[in-house]
Amino acid sequence: MIAGNWKMNGVGASLGEAYMIAGGLGDTTARVAICPPATLVQRLAEVLADSAVLVGGQDCRPEASGAFTGDVSAEQLADAGARLVVLGHSERRAGYGETDELVAHKVEAALRAGLEPIICVGETLEQRRGGQALAVVTGQVRGSLPDALKGKAFCVAYEPVWAIGTGLTPTTPEIEEVHRAIRETLVAMFGEAGRGVAILYGGSVKASNAAEILKADEVGGALVGGASLKAADFLGIIQAA
Repeated sequence: MIAGNWKMNGVGASLGEAYMIAGGLGDTTARVAICPPATLVQRLAEVLADSAVLVGGQDCRPEASGAFTGDVSAEQLADAGARLVVLGHSERRAGYGETDELVAHKVEAALRAGLEPIICVGETLEQRRGGQALAVVTGQVRGSLPDALKGKAFCVAYEPVWAIGTGLTPTTPEIEEVHRAIRETLVAMFGEAGRGVAILYGGSVKASNAAEILKADEVGGALVGGASLKAADFLGIIQAA
């Protein structure tokens, strides 16, 4: 899975980049997704309707409907054409105080609406320097993944907070250590089915480092931020898969 998270970027003119991404996939065997801001989900789904590129949302409310001004439900994303949704991103956890419990409720909402969740986990630089990275990340996995995921399709994305948008990336051994710990946790939670869950890496992924990252043990794809906004950059990552 190579998923692009456009964050709060993109207007109607940006749909041309997505069209070029779809047209440049070639013979890749990777699953490819673009998660634009909510204002573009329906238009992007229409543009990509005849392509292999999946469309996703970036967040959803746990509730299906209600008096939640400015929020979007999983059902509304699905109605707009989304197939996936990113949940628990560090920017949501840090900026909006999202807890593991809330993320788990959002995951349940995504499943209720038929969306495939991409559930994000990751440690801060302070936590890594304090030797807490593995405990923090595996704790987030346990707290953010509800039992309802059993038998369902989902991905986990490891995004070290200190590497997002900074140009910094962990070393390959550091990435592998965390991904192996996530895998062990998934197997402990979901049995053998946990071995089939894709664990994506995110955090300053670009065409120049994608091949090395994607070859790392237990790395099953990438969640890409800024480099997914331009077709040439994103296609370079996809071609490395």
